[in-house]
Amino acid sequence: MTMTRINFPTVLSSLLWATACIVGTSNLAVAQQKLSVYQATLEEPKQLSLEVTTEELKAILASGREPVFDTRPAKEYAVAHIPGSINLFEKEVERITQSHPDRATRIVLYCNGPFCGKSKRVAEDLAKPGYTAVRRYQLGLPVWRALGNTAQTNLEGIRYVLQEDKTAVFVDARARAEFEAGSVAGAVNVRAGEARKASDDGRLPYLDHGTRVIVLADSLQEARTVAEEIAKVAYWNSSYFGGTYEELRGAGLGR
Repeated sequence: MTMTRINFPTVLSSLLWATACIVGTSNLAVAQQKLSVYQATLEEPKQLSLEVTTEELKAILASGREPVFDTRPAKEYAVAHIPGSINLFEKEVERITQSHPDRATRIVLYCNGPFCGKSKRVAEDLAKPGYTAVRRYQLGLPVWRALGNTAQTNLEGIRYVLQEDKTAVFVDARARAEFEAGSVAGAVNVRAGEARKASDDGRLPYLDHGTRVIVLADSLQEARTVAEEIAKVAYWNSSYFGGTYEELRGAGLGR
């Protein structure tokens, strides 16, 4: 009988090489699967409802296929909210059961971010009568803004900021002649495409990018365009008025 000699160093070397290849391939796969911040969720332990990512929320809002509820008080919502969301204060859950009686309705909730419990409490309250498709954008409005997205401000929010809060820089995105003919007191004129220049020349508060910035214009879309440009130059506390300058003037908030 012929004996086959085994070269153990060679076999061991081959095994180590194969293992390294497997591990390397595995690590590459893991690296390729890494999520961006737009695809992240908070994922706290013992969650009773699922979360949606920023990327998913944007797709939901764009499609309009399911309601997105802001569970904060009405005045907070008026001052700034995620565009396309509906205000539903956490103590008004019965409004959902009345307007969406189908317990399988897909619903998204959000509030003031990772350390706010409003959307969690509403999710729990909806689970009791059997709602099975409730999810949360637990990152909330603060992270939404931090990721370069702007917010919307309603008329009552403008009134509050102008008359009580008095912390905002108002940006009038209309043509220069219209702006000079009359605007909100203390406003600065920043047109579409000027956000970076306005940050450099002092129209926007370069030394405090957390300053509240509210954009108004002749139309909601014009105001939103400029507000989004301002958000992209790191003014994370930006929003736009969800109406027109004429509405503000008619309400006694413009000159």
